[in-house]
Amino acid sequence: MLRAVAEDHGATVSPSFHPHAFPDIKVNSFGVEVKYTKHDTWEAVGNSVFEGQRDPEVSVVYVLFGKLGGAPEVRWKRYDDCIAQVRVSNSPRFVVDMEAKVQLFDQLPVTYDEFVRLEKEEKMQHIRGYWRGRLKPGERLWWLEPSHTLPIQVRLYMTLPQHEKRQLRAEAAILCPKICSGSRVRNKYIDAATYLLTYHGVFCPQARDLFSAGSVALRDDDARGGNYVLRALKDIENLMRDAAMRMDGALFEEYWGARIAPRKTASLNGLEGPTNARKAGNLPRICFLTKRGQTTTSAD
Repeated sequence: MLRAVAEDHGATVSPSFHPHAFPDIKVNSFGVEVKYTKHDTWEAVGNSVFEGQRDPEVSVVYVLFGKLGGAPEVRWKRYDDCIAQVRVSNSPRFVVDMEAKVQLFDQLPVTYDEFVRLEKEEKMQHIRGYWRGRLKPGERLWWLEPSHTLPIQVRLYMTLPQHEKRQLRAEAAILCPKICSGSRVRNKYIDAATYLLTYHGVFCPQARDLFSAGSVALRDDDARGGNYVLRALKDIENLMRDAAMRMDGALFEEYWGARIAPRKTASLNGLEGPTNARKAGNLPRICFLTKRGQTTTSAD
């Protein structure tokens, strides 16, 4: 039908260069993305925010949307005028809503046309910023960068081999300094448990035992007493240093609120001494473990 109409206007209509390309149809330099739903709604999941299969010859995209539920109807609209938000399945995807009162790009500091030309990581910076503004207290983003994948199964922390438990505790400790807070601080282990579940697919029903149980605090010295959390962290100090050097910067941006270079990250957690960390600026409260095994703290 589109081809028959276009012929009268001297336009050439052809499918995109690949079955999975975006948009579905090319009309000269314009594109048409076809959406439909069997439900009585004008909302549907759109293409990936990365648009890796975008037709380079298309400059402007329109959506042709067919609604089969309720009273069947067809509408069309410019694509960037009906992008309502971003959702994540296997990757972040735009959500198309033909009745959206607020468009996604009204809430971003870039237009859709500018966004399309950005590199993947630059796009993710905008998407993460958008979602951070929608989080409630205590909530975290689970999808941080394009290269990260989760196992399909959820694993129980207590069933993991010992070496993996120690590695995961080291990562959680360096990202979540709130674990060093006083005993009266509520929910101080939530960030650590959330990290294990959202980033590694590991469920830990007793999060406080990650750092305060005798089984982790008394590995090198079974003498009772002292601060079990600090003793547990001392036991994984070298693993924390290794984690600081290899973990993705997006994680520190999410949990600390700032991207930190690997060498600075190590020092911020006392692995090169607390003096250097204090020079780094305004960062979360950190519990420092010096090479001599002494402990100090740095306030916000």
